[in-house]
Amino acid sequence: MESEALTGSSQTMAMTFPQKTTPQPDHNPLPEASPKPYNNNHKKSFVTSLMEAATLRTPSFKEDTYFVSHLKSSEKKALQELKNKLMDSHNDCSMWDIPLLSAGDERADVILLKFLRARDFRVQDSYNMLVKCLSWRSEFSADNVVEEDLGFKELEGVVAYMQGYDREGHPVCYNAYGVFRDKDMYERIFGDEEKLKKFLRWRVQVLERGINLLHFKPGGVNSIIQVTDLKDMPKRELRVASNQILSLFQDNYPEMVARKIFINVPWYFSMLYSMFSPFLTQRTKSKFVISKEGNVAETLYKFIRPEDIPVQYGGLSRPSDLNNGPPKPASEFTVKGGEKVNIQIEGIEAGATITWDIVVGGWDLEYSAEFVPNAEGSYTIAVEKPRKICPSQEAIHNSYTSREAGKMVLSVDNTTSRRKKVAAYRYIVRKSSALALV
Repeated sequence: MESEALTGSSQTMAMTFPQKTTPQPDHNPLPEASPKPYNNNHKKSFVTSLMEAATLRTPSFKEDTYFVSHLKSSEKKALQELKNKLMDSHNDCSMWDIPLLSAGDERADVILLKFLRARDFRVQDSYNMLVKCLSWRSEFSADNVVEEDLGFKELEGVVAYMQGYDREGHPVCYNAYGVFRDKDMYERIFGDEEKLKKFLRWRVQVLERGINLLHFKPGGVNSIIQVTDLKDMPKRELRVASNQILSLFQDNYPEMVARKIFINVPWYFSMLYSMFSPFLTQRTKSKFVISKEGNVAETLYKFIRPEDIPVQYGGLSRPSDLNNGPPKPASEFTVKGGEKVNIQIEGIEAGATITWDIVVGGWDLEYSAEFVPNAEGSYTIAVEKPRKICPSQEAIHNSYTSREAGKMVLSVDNTTSRRKKVAAYRYIVRKSSALALV
């Protein structure tokens, strides 16, 4: 795979499909490294300045390694004191099937360190938090909630769901509450106290499924990523549910979230954040990433590969893909303002079928696809005629079976815009069964 930048406002990336003597029915391009971010020097609006004030002033969160050898002497002492207090009061206790008092069990150290970190290594406060959590897990039957059928099929994959991993291997949990603007939906889920309790149980179920994917191992993946979509979220109606969820998670799942990414953030959220930000700890603020509407894909691509991002957020992952094993890798590229990018997939034989996915974050540009035969005198075939793609368009998925050898050219034309956009694509070429048997 090679990329070739041309002069002017056009860029061509040529992908050559290798010719081999042995049958090669499938071909997947390996993902390319993402280019460095482009610095936009346009004059910033007041809202943009607030956005940056809420994010850029705080360094990125650095997750604990949970190696005891990396702890300060005071932190090692606190860990041992917490173990001693727990041993004096609880002969046998566990979380997530991990015995907390098992001698030499690194997994137990990871859990205990989470409670210590949440209380700044104050042993008594950490102990109190841990004991209350153990009591709550027993009363709530949290260890059994994952297997329960709570009857929220209509919310799965829509309101809260685990999907894919970030670039560092953290499981990702997506949250979107915009569907509750519908009054009938709201009444069905939150109509009375019993319904609210059931919803909270389901929300804990989703989180427990994510926690089951963690390693609980020093140096491993010991926390998740949360992506929260604030678009159309009814603030007043969900205040009670939101407060209960927040309280439940803060009290019983300390240090389980490595990063909180807020997307489709309305302008007033940034002003509110700038006001309460001084009351948050530096550690808490360092976990927050805030992205306004129109910057969703650009933000998520920094942390998550496009093949793991749902299509509604500018990625390539569709619900139907989740049953087909690990996602096929995608190649990432950028489309600068005033630029047209042509992706050329060469070496396609007669009778072969090429299937591709392509997406540009916040599209608002022109897209087309054409097949160019190798033979002189043959006509170029417009597989997809040039058309303007709206900003909300999900990834395009299409396929074409060639009658003769040639190349496929996917074009994205951003010449009418000054804004740089992130993008991704992937493809697979399958030779015809007749050729594969030769």
